[in-house]
Amino acid sequence: MKKKYWVRLIKRIIFITLGAAITAVSLELFLIPNQLIDGGIIGISILSSHLSSLPLAWFIVGLNIPFLILGYLHIGKTFALLTLYAVSALAYFTTVLHHAPAFNEDLLLATIFGGIILGIGVGLILRYGGSLDGTEIVALMLGPKLSFSVGEIIMFANIFILGSAGFVFGWVNAMYSMIAYFVAFKTIDLVIDGLDKSRSVMIISDNSEEISDAILNRLGRGVTHFHAKGGYTQNYKEVLYCVVTRLEIAKLRSIVFDIDPEAFMAIEEVHDVHGGRFKKKAIHGKQLQKKSRF
Repeated sequence: MKKKYWVRLIKRIIFITLGAAITAVSLELFLIPNQLIDGGIIGISILSSHLSSLPLAWFIVGLNIPFLILGYLHIGKTFALLTLYAVSALAYFTTVLHHAPAFNEDLLLATIFGGIILGIGVGLILRYGGSLDGTEIVALMLGPKLSFSVGEIIMFANIFILGSAGFVFGWVNAMYSMIAYFVAFKTIDLVIDGLDKSRSVMIISDNSEEISDAILNRLGRGVTHFHAKGGYTQNYKEVLYCVVTRLEIAKLRSIVFDIDPEAFMAIEEVHDVHGGRFKKKAIHGKQLQKKSRF
């Protein structure tokens, strides 16, 4: 168990380091030379560094310290330590790259590619347990106490931060900064969730056994059976649950509705799948077992 723990920890540190380096490339070679900013603490740090002429690394570390303490108290020791490492690594890499020439001075290209690279870097850090933005920690704490969701609190904070760039760098740059933030936000989702998100599917049908066997044999996916009671009819039925990839949804629909055109099917996105028997079984050659459960 200790060996597995250390292997996982080393893997997380390696990818967080890589994420910090990629984030620094975006900041120092694309965004900052073109007077563009990100949201959150990084955006505040860029503005503060520009106005004070002090190193960006000082603000990245200094402004995050209060949030690291809050993260340690309210989220956990591991999160706080990985975040501290991520912030320190970012501060180091921005210092190393500070005098490097801008990769591109075209404002639109710097916005798009700076946002993509920033999203990849931040996404890697988030995926492996760290963070660079203390505003998310505050949003998690204030969310239950206010009538706003965590996402709304972060959005309001970033609108204020990105809007402030208009007074410092001009309103054109502020608008480009908003585009860079949006591009980075969407890229973070791709890095964390992957390009091929899984889908969870719930199926209710009078032909549940036939559908279950067809999914196993024609799609190669495991199926879990639940017993449920209808609220309106008060009848008991079997509910089928399975997890498939985005590319398998069309085939699954065909399987279900070919057997039962009146079947009920609900499909939801799944952001991450671990354990169980999600690995696809071979659907050609040897005979598959008739029933598989998670």
